Amino acid sequence: MMRITDKINEINKFLDELKSIVPSSLDDYKNSLEKKAACERYIEKIIEAVTDSVFLIIKTRKLRLPEDDLDAFDILLENSIIDKEMASKLKNAKGMRNIIAHEYGKIDDEIVFESLTEELETDVRKFIYTIKRLKLK
Repeated sequence: MMRITDKINEINKFLDELKSIVPSSLDDYKNSLEKKAACERYIEKIIEAVTDSVFLIIKTRKLRLPEDDLDAFDILLENSIIDKEMASKLKNAKGMRNIIAHEYGKIDDEIVFESLTEELETDVRKFIYTIKRLKLK
């Protein structure tokens, strides 16, 4: 449980730090290269830490090995650890993280800003709440 607890603490720290730097408006976000870059990096760090925690749960519970990161979310769904909506949101976040990390095409600032201000924190904190309730050794 210690490693998962460490990941949860890391995710909470990243969420708090991100919250402190997210601009208050889309225009401020678009017009600040530094804020955009910092926010995008926090998205990467948060989603990577969430993904790491998913793999730790799979390992701790001795569940089937995932074929890839997205399959790992399906494994938690198959084992009723997360629900369908949570699996979908985490997969979408992972997809956005991949677009940011690998700069596939143009990053849509509006979608990223909307995620930063309306979805990411809520979804990730709900995931943390869910995994804290598991009895992991």
